[in-house]
Amino acid sequence: MTVSKTRAQLVDVARRLFAKMGVENTTMNDIAVASQRGRRTLYTYFKSKEDIYLAVVESELDILTDTMKRVTEKDIRADEKLMEMIYTHLDTVKEVVYRNGTLRADFFRDTWRVETVRKRFDANQVLLFKEVLREGMQAGFFRIDDVDMTAELLYYCIKGIEAPYIRGHVGSDLDDGTLDVYVRRLVLRALGMDL
Repeated sequence: MTVSKTRAQLVDVARRLFAKMGVENTTMNDIAVASQRGRRTLYTYFKSKEDIYLAVVESELDILTDTMKRVTEKDIRADEKLMEMIYTHLDTVKEVVYRNGTLRADFFRDTWRVETVRKRFDANQVLLFKEVLREGMQAGFFRIDDVDMTAELLYYCIKGIEAPYIRGHVGSDLDDGTLDVYVRRLVLRALGMDL
């Protein structure tokens, strides 16, 4: 098995154990046994449980990055692409949380550790939003004074509603169509688009 496949297998096994037992209750030995690898192999790839935990978080963020890139590559209008990016981001984060246990699980309780890994991811996401905002400006859909600042504000607003969205607190009393109308109006009008 190649180095990258072995490492990926170890990360996947650790992810499942962390989701099932919690990060604090999972030992490096648990990961080695569940992956059918020796502790020496595990320590070849990861110095500590913290290292493998961060690798797990990073692997989940890589999935989200790939998903978001596919949306930006679609051949659709910039306003539609932007709305799809917002929903894709929120839905994919929600899927990651459910796949890795509930929000109450240790895996997501320790947000400072997740945020450490997320810095690079956040910067990449802001770049994707900039790209789509520029595309919308060139097509005459958006009227934006500062694309860089707008992309950052938009992204961090979306990031800020992740937890309420996952918990079902965003628009829970509205049907999907009505919620979509509200979100479109808020976002697209803020970008100077006539609806």
